[in-house]
Amino acid sequence: MNIRTILFDLDGTLIDTNDLIIASFTHTISEYSDRSYSRDEILDFIGPPLRESLKKIDPERVEDMVETYRKHNIEHHQAYVKAYDGVPETIRQLKEAGYRMGIVTTKMKNTVQMGLEITGLDGLFETIITLDDVTNAKPHPEPIVKALQALDSKASETLMVGDNTHDIEAGHNAGTHTAGVAWTVKGREVLEQLKPDYMLNHMSELLEITGG
Repeated sequence: MNIRTILFDLDGTLIDTNDLIIASFTHTISEYSDRSYSRDEILDFIGPPLRESLKKIDPERVEDMVETYRKHNIEHHQAYVKAYDGVPETIRQLKEAGYRMGIVTTKMKNTVQMGLEITGLDGLFETIITLDDVTNAKPHPEPIVKALQALDSKASETLMVGDNTHDIEAGHNAGTHTAGVAWTVKGREVLEQLKPDYMLNHMSELLEITGG
């Protein structure tokens, strides 16, 4: 396949924020829920937009929970967040080889920027589509379509890379090729059920796939 554009999810794909997200959910749950949640229950919250996940805890106090979650998340970003092995090097090589690259995420702009700066990925992507930029989040195709428009790219020449079912489904819905990452906290089997075109064991495998 002729890949000229690569779109990436952020959390769980390029940067490891899993422990931060779990800690922020745990902190929020301890303040707003009358019971504790297991790790597996919290893992189900990872991927969808924050409000959608928090609504399952207490639909009456979502906005208060969002504020509590984000405060904890921002305060602890520096301590938890790091790039996955090989990510900065691979992204730089792909950029030097001329690939168009963007990020499509369900995060808000401010925390996206924080994560990119902490991990040395800032300035490597031509477009970043966040939750602020769309009406419909992944798995709806809108975020990917917006990224393709910004990059003047075709879906048929694009690869969507992600760690969550929402990423693979969004790629399918937008007509792109898809790649799951084996380091997903959900377990690679969850992504394999959606039959992505590729399953990456290490980000550097993108260089083999693209010839970059």
